[in-house]
Amino acid sequence: MSIEVGIGTAVADFATAVTGLLDHLDYHDVALLTDRKQLDLVAELLTVQSRLAGVAHTVLSQVDRGEAAMTAHGIPTVSWLASELRYTRGQASAMVHHANDLHRFSQLGDALRDGRAHERQTVAVTQVLKKLPTDLDAQTETAAQTTMVGYCDQFDSRELAGLSRHLLDIVAPEIAEQTEAKRQERELRDARQARHLNFADDGHGSTLIKGSLPSADAALIKAQIEALAQQMHRTALELRDPGVAQPSWAQRRADALVELGRRIAIQQAAPKHGGDRPHLVVLINYDDLLGDCHGAGLADGTQLTAGQLRQYACDAGILPVILGGPSGVLDVGRAQRLVTPDIRHALHVRDRGCVFPGCDRPAADCDAHHITPWAQGGSTSLSNLCLLCKHHHNLLEPDRKRAPGLQWEIRISTDGIPEVIPPRFVDKHQRPRCHQRFRSRE
Repeated sequence: MSIEVGIGTAVADFATAVTGLLDHLDYHDVALLTDRKQLDLVAELLTVQSRLAGVAHTVLSQVDRGEAAMTAHGIPTVSWLASELRYTRGQASAMVHHANDLHRFSQLGDALRDGRAHERQTVAVTQVLKKLPTDLDAQTETAAQTTMVGYCDQFDSRELAGLSRHLLDIVAPEIAEQTEAKRQERELRDARQARHLNFADDGHGSTLIKGSLPSADAALIKAQIEALAQQMHRTALELRDPGVAQPSWAQRRADALVELGRRIAIQQAAPKHGGDRPHLVVLINYDDLLGDCHGAGLADGTQLTAGQLRQYACDAGILPVILGGPSGVLDVGRAQRLVTPDIRHALHVRDRGCVFPGCDRPAADCDAHHITPWAQGGSTSLSNLCLLCKHHHNLLEPDRKRAPGLQWEIRISTDGIPEVIPPRFVDKHQRPRCHQRFRSRE
């Protein structure tokens, strides 16, 4: 197949030629290339992709400025992209805005078409250029474009986005400090106005959390979460268990956010809402609570697994609600905490923190764990309780689907000290282990 493309080729002819080439590509020879040649090919193709994006943006800008979609179909360019090419309106709007930005900043558009910058870089650079003072003269604006295009050879898109102050220091140093102060005040005002926090149930057992905060406010929360996440690590004993996965840092941060809420709830630092302190209300049939713990859920409809319910029942208030007829409330008993303040104080004195060997979480961060679950007849007494952090509480909660020798267990020894018994695949002899702080008492 032979297609002639020469100097001065019309864009329409070029598009036809490229489409013809794409229709007749042979991908089988890629596997025959050396590793270096394959890498060079990827780099070249990505450059071609960016250059083609530059051509598309040039034409799109002309289409939008000339209102071609309005003339041909009676709708704006964004609506045409969404209806005819199946982009979302958000995607279509972003494409049109970027195309017009590249027309406005012509040096940047040239760099994209020439392969001196890729598309992500041009998006970042246009945002920097649009933040420049509007009263700069044409010569200074041209110098700013030239400077930023030159930086595309040194920095990625994220680094380019942070060069606003540096650029102004170069092209207009006499107003840089004053302009930067105004920019910071404007961005803080906009960030405060745009702050939000939303929760959305994905319908598959997870809640999506999305939000935005001013950077300084977010820094306070980040500091708390990072500090808690740093504490959430596996002990040397756990590392012998291949079945206990090592959480990623993102997972640790998620756990830390939950831990932050748990601590606030324990300390009752949150204000009353609806006449009571914020808390979780679990609904379950009494017979199910004493049996297999299935069928439990929160008052908002969220379903709980049997394991989650058993963890909550270890250290929770019980509020009996007797329902009759069509779910009519007949009687509401007085809330009684399973673990009384006196018992918890005794646990703090005895255990002094999480009792899992190697864990350094303090007593205030721990749950009171029923060794024999309350639903199975376990008593609420020192002989059946120990302190465990959230992570180790989950690890040691009895799993009815696993044989006793294949899961982590805990017991109170004859001298009153909590002992952890590892599964057989961690220690074939299942020798009891106690925390170092208990050995130091001997």
